[in-house]
Amino acid sequence: MSISTIHVEGLNKSFGHRQVLDDVSFRVSPGEMVALIGPSGSGKSTLLRHLVGLTCSNRAQGGRVSLMDREVQASGRLRRAARIERCRTGYIFQQFNLVGRLSVMTNVLIGRLGSMSRLRALLGRFTAEERQRARACLARVGLEDIVDQRANTLSGGQMQRVAIARVLMQDADLILADEPIASLDPRSAREVMEILSRIHAEDGRTVVVTLHQVDIARRYCHRAIALKDGRLYFDGPIGELTDSRLQALYENAGLDELRAGEALSGEALPTHRRGGTPPAAPAFV
Repeated sequence: MSISTIHVEGLNKSFGHRQVLDDVSFRVSPGEMVALIGPSGSGKSTLLRHLVGLTCSNRAQGGRVSLMDREVQASGRLRRAARIERCRTGYIFQQFNLVGRLSVMTNVLIGRLGSMSRLRALLGRFTAEERQRARACLARVGLEDIVDQRANTLSGGQMQRVAIARVLMQDADLILADEPIASLDPRSAREVMEILSRIHAEDGRTVVVTLHQVDIARRYCHRAIALKDGRLYFDGPIGELTDSRLQALYENAGLDELRAGEALSGEALPTHRRGGTPPAAPAFV
């Protein structure tokens, strides 16, 4: 049996009397691009935080999470990972998590810290080769011309592209993106999704992205995992995520969430299907 990039077994999580995740199980194979969807409060972000070890399941309820054949947590206990193992997973936050007073270049170089010696990391000493590589990562997201600009002067779309470049600098095998376009305007959202899709296609990296926009999930991802009330509602090819299934998924969430992706739709937005041509590079400004 081939090694799964992600393997979740019977994962449970509750906050007080509220069950947020209820016996969730699934596998993600290497090189997949998966959309994690569901109404607000369905457990998407909580699940993603479990995958990277930012939170842990309830000890009494059990559950197990493994990434690339390494156990992250089991039965409510986090496994202490080596630094090199932690570097294999990159996490992209909705609110970017950049250091605003530092330059774009330095924020990207931060992705290298986990692979450096502790002394060199503390001193912040980066080699010429590492700086050259950071420039190459920024070039892939269309920001090679603003390497010396402070991060807090950037637009939201630019900040998220710097965050993606930081993950590229980390050279992560698995990229987890928690609603990376939720706070962006439609054009910036398209650019970010095109970049993630291109990285997936060109590098073969596994990408799991939580999305509210169903149309965007359909255009860019090959597979969907849907949560409803903390339970696994759907897991399969994106083409099998029919309108009737979506209506049942969002039946108590209102039309706003069901149609959230319409603002980002349009003929100019490329469709990315398995085996087809990846979306073209966006025109950056």
